[in-house]
Amino acid sequence: MSLNLEKYQALATLLELLRADATTTGLDASALRQRLTSVQQLFRQEIVPLTNEDSRVQSYRTEISKQLRLLEIDVMFFQGARQASTAQARLQTISDRLTTLIQYCNAIMQQQAEGEK
Repeated sequence: MSLNLEKYQALATLLELLRADATTTGLDASALRQRLTSVQQLFRQEIVPLTNEDSRVQSYRTEISKQLRLLEIDVMFFQGARQASTAQARLQTISDRLTTLIQYCNAIMQQQAEGEK
């Protein structure tokens, strides 16, 4: 497995953990924010510096960056939710966005695995 593939796998794993947290009832908003920060750090430190990727992977990476910024806003809205129904709706939005991010990581990993053949 290539080093790039391992980095995207690590990102996907963190995203899946974050999604599992977001679907847990009684979730602490600060814990969710903390997990998000670790995901963003991994993305910035390990994935952004990657240079030997084709244009399709770079497009996915750009989309991941955008979705992570939107996810940060979603988490802020969740933190500000005052009613249980609003908080639940925000968690659903967060979960949906995380699913999208995981799909992007999987698409990149699949493409890179095919490129290694």
